[in-house]
Parts: sequence; C-alpha cells; structure tokens
Amino acid sequence: MSSRLSLLTLAAAAAMASAGCGQTTGMSGPSGVANASGHVTPPRVTLSAPRVSWMNPAAKKSDLLYLDSQAGDVYVYSYPKGELMGTLTGLPDPQGECVDKKGDVFFTTFSSQEILEYAHGGTSPINTLSNPGEYMEGCSVDKTTGDLAAVDFEPSNGGGGGGVAIFANASGSPTVLTDTNLYLGYQIGYDNKGNIFLDGVDSGRDFEFVELPKGSSSFTEISLSVSITTPGGVQWDGKYVTVGDAKNGNIYQTNGAGGKVEGTTSLTDSDGIFQYFIAGKRVVGPNAYSNSAGIWKYPKGGNPTMTLSSVSDPFGAAISKATK
Repeated sequence: MSSRLSLLTLAAAAAMASAGCGQTTGMSGPSGVANASGHVTPPRVTLSAPRVSWMNPAAKKSDLLYLDSQAGDVYVYSYPKGELMGTLTGLPDPQGECVDKKGDVFFTTFSSQEILEYAHGGTSPINTLSNPGEYMEGCSVDKTTGDLAAVDFEPSNGGGGGGVAIFANASGSPTVLTDTNLYLGYQIGYDNKGNIFLDGVDSGRDFEFVELPKGSSSFTEISLSVSITTPGGVQWDGKYVTVGDAKNGNIYQTNGAGGKVEGTTSLTDSDGIFQYFIAGKRVVGPNAYSNSAGIWKYPKGGNPTMTLSSVSDPFGAAISKATK
C-alpha cells in the first residue's frame, strides 16, 4: 500500500496493541501488488467520465488552504474563511504538501515518484520534479535557499530504507541520502537554520526522529523526552521544531537536536492527523479517519474553531499566501 495506507494501518495496529488485542485490525484498503516490505500500491482507478481542475478567479487574491485526497483530488479553500475555491484533479496518489515563499505549492505523488508544483491559485502544474526509484512522503522548502527536501518513504522495490531527496532551488535532479536506521520515512521540516528534521519508523516499527544538519550527509538520531506511537507531522513553527503523534492528536514543541519537549498542543476531536500545517496562531489538521479537516488555535489547541467536512480521505495540508 501507499505510505498513506501504511500510516493508517500502523495507527490502527498501535490502537489494537494498546487495547491488548493480538488479532489483526478490521481495516482494509485497496488491493494491489505488494512490494518487498509488504506495502501495497493502490491500483489506478478509471473514472467513468473525465474530470477537470477548476479555480475561482478570485482565488489568486486570497490566501488558500490546500487539502489532498487519496482519490487524487486537491480541494482548495479560502483561508481562513473555508470557502471552496477550486479543485485540482488527476494527481497520482498525493502524499505530502509544502509551499515556498512565492506561494507555489508542491505535492509529492507516491505512485508516479514525482513532485508537482502549482502556482498559487493555478490549475495546472508549472514544474515537475522526478525522483525515480523512490516513493516519497512529506516535503518541506527551505525559505532562505529555496531548496526542497522530500522524505523518501522507501525505494520502490521495497525492503525499507528511508531518507531524504534534496532538490537544490526546487529544480533539477535530487541528492538522495539514506538513513540506515530509518526503515520507513514519513514527515519532514526545515528549521530556520537550514537543518532538516524528519520522522518515521525503524525496522521494528518503532518511532524514529532524526536530524540532517545543514551541509551534512550524515543523519543524527534524536531521543525525544516523550514517547510517540504513530509518526505525525514535522514543522518549524517560528520558534520550535514541532513533531506530531497522529494517535493521540498531540503536537510537541521541541528544541530540535536536543530532543527536549518545551510544550504540547493537544488537538481535541482530531482523528488521525498524519500531517499538519502551522500558520501563525492557527494549525490545520486533515482528519484522515473522518473525511474532514479541522482548524485549531496554535499553540493553545483545544476544540477546533472550524471544521471542513466532506473532504474525502484527507492527508496533506498547506497554506499558500496571496501576493499582496
């Protein structure tokens, strides 16, 4: 299965384990061909009628929230009002989202092993980055250099081996670095100094949190002062390197390489947030289990201030600012 389904299964397995149950879960996913790690890539779905991307012309002048779905659609909303402004269609298994300082939005596509770049409010890709032989998950853009880093979930032939693909200035071919301790990679974020942080699991499916210092080709394992069950998002919030636990809905503010947790944001009524996007005093979280997305105060957390419903199997989120 895709990394999306892998995470959903991992979270369900953790829930069963915490309940003291030894049987497999009742969750099911699309059928397909399993790779060496036992992950199944979902088959392509042929639709009865072609669908086209569309966008309200006013979208270019509005801040926009992008939410992707497993069906290959991306729903675009005005932010923070939450009005549907458009839909992007035909993305092959989107997994992660990130945005650069111009407001261009990037989507990692699991099955095609590509990253698609869309201009703010645009309906067609303006650039495609290729990372052949690697399934990709989350992504992040270094706002100072323009470099884009994507998590390599694992090689497309399976067997584990997570790492990072770095595209200098978000262009050309990537520099691919593999972490021997990271069996599967999930989420990633640059801090304000150009260091890269990412999470995932080791071969025993236990949580891993690592740093790739700026300019280095070697990863450093970080021991957090809290226990995380299911990998969630990773993002710099302006002060801290944050990392999430999709199982309990917490976002932890850490001092980065030191692993010390400085604070916790608890997202009440979250339901499987495997990626999130922090923007100032708000955080957006797609609820993968309940076909919705919530907006919470940050870092206060608590109950959501807004819920966007009828979003089919949402996973990634990004906020793109309009050019003033």
